[in-house]
Amino acid sequence: MTTIMRTTATKRAPMDSMRKTALVAGVFYLITFISIPTLALYDPVKSDPDYIVSSGTDTGVLWGGFLEVIVALACIGTAVTLFPVVKRQNEGMALGFVAARVLEAAMIFTGVVSLLSVVTLRQDMGTAAGTDAASLVTTGASLVAIHNWTFLLGQTLMPGVNALLLGYLMYRSRLVPRVIPVLGLIGAPLLITATIATLFGLNEQVSVWSAIATLPVAVWELSLGVWLVVKGFKPSPITAGMVAAGTPPAYRDVTA
Repeated sequence: MTTIMRTTATKRAPMDSMRKTALVAGVFYLITFISIPTLALYDPVKSDPDYIVSSGTDTGVLWGGFLEVIVALACIGTAVTLFPVVKRQNEGMALGFVAARVLEAAMIFTGVVSLLSVVTLRQDMGTAAGTDAASLVTTGASLVAIHNWTFLLGQTLMPGVNALLLGYLMYRSRLVPRVIPVLGLIGAPLLITATIATLFGLNEQVSVWSAIATLPVAVWELSLGVWLVVKGFKPSPITAGMVAAGTPPAYRDVTA
């Protein structure tokens, strides 16, 4: 009886660990949605060419940068948390997912640095006597352009690539209901196509087509995060294998 109880406890521990893994990954995915307000918070610096030589508060831009830093860290968190699980389906694609997620985070950081640089120049030189306003406006426009391009590549293109990689891994592994990764696999080509069209000037970065192309991937990430938080991983050969691997050899076959 003692041996059976000990065996049950040792098998329950890996299952509890996998539930925690799913919960953490789901929370990280949900955290990535806190960047939505940055569309409004960044509007003053992105829409006003003379922002860098004007006076006023920079609180909105600073909060936007803070939120994006959190999002970048959460991006890395999703990949690091899921990697030990999805690598059992295809380690090469799992590594690709980690690399793509880290690259996405790096681009987000680059975009944040560019806009915070505008804030710094505005505070230090924007309204100072003797400042070359024309040169400062040009510098500000260049920094905003850097942010726009990093946003296009980092937060538009890379989510499409991530949806292809993780969507495939989740679809094949059946760790979540297949309808969830299907959303990502359908939305990824749309988003990548829209990004390429924008890159070559065939589509505006903010347009109806861009919004339509973004929606399926956004729903994929949101539904994945919610499912992992609420339900966790579905039973599958991967979860069964991880539970078996987490059971000490002395007890592994006691109940067979």
